[in-house]
Amino acid sequence: MSMVTTEDGTQIFYKDWGKGQPIVFSHGWPLSADDWDAQMLFFLSHGYRVVAHDRRGHGRSTQTSDGHDMDHYADDLAAVTAHLDLKNAIHVGHSTGGGEVVRYLARHGESRVAKAAIISAVPPLMMKTPANPGGLPKEVFDGYQAALAAGRSQLYRDIASGPFYGFNRPGAKSSEAIIENWWRQGMIGGAKAHYDGVVAFSQTDFTEDLKKITVPVLVMHSEDDQIVPYADAGPLSAKLLKNGTLKTYKDFPHGMPTTHAETINADLLAFFKA
Repeated sequence: MSMVTTEDGTQIFYKDWGKGQPIVFSHGWPLSADDWDAQMLFFLSHGYRVVAHDRRGHGRSTQTSDGHDMDHYADDLAAVTAHLDLKNAIHVGHSTGGGEVVRYLARHGESRVAKAAIISAVPPLMMKTPANPGGLPKEVFDGYQAALAAGRSQLYRDIASGPFYGFNRPGAKSSEAIIENWWRQGMIGGAKAHYDGVVAFSQTDFTEDLKKITVPVLVMHSEDDQIVPYADAGPLSAKLLKNGTLKTYKDFPHGMPTTHAETINADLLAFFKA
């Protein structure tokens, strides 16, 4: 397996397919690089080089007990891009991965980057605070951690079969294959990384990071996102970015790169080529 070793000794697994302009994909919690299958195959067929890694503690990367925060996530992503010497890259992040991309750009600069896209992403800040009154109460995320500690297998079944893909919506056609693949990705990773990751994705404030970014960024978010509510995420991120474009979807779920891959891929391709 392809691995890069970070400064603290963590081994980060990555996939690197094809040639051409690189697109680097950062996955959501608690998943792995496998969640980008539909995008990687699509963009590979369109002449791009596609790269995706498993976040530390997720997928096939080291199940370290430490470093489950956005700074380490960004540094690990930087280690992958430096190891592969990627230049003129496009970064795409979904959910927690969107936060990872934003922190990477703000923390490590844009010298290797051409554009970015964040999809159903957690910035600017998910948790409710006095400065962020539209956020979700801390009790929501405490509940995630309690349920994970009590039995993450059940939690992962419940998330995948319900709000993540909108399968809990009236008339929605559920897919057992999609649910099982989400559960599989989650269970391969480490419980400690996933437990700590809840704090990382919910309590990290990306406001200042977003202000630092100058490359073009496509912000893609659905009004029916049940995991990262639309009003406190996509529109606010787009406003904070110097060169941000908001693309709003009406009835797509949080996991729209999987359930609506054809539409998402086409919109990403149009942005990349613009």
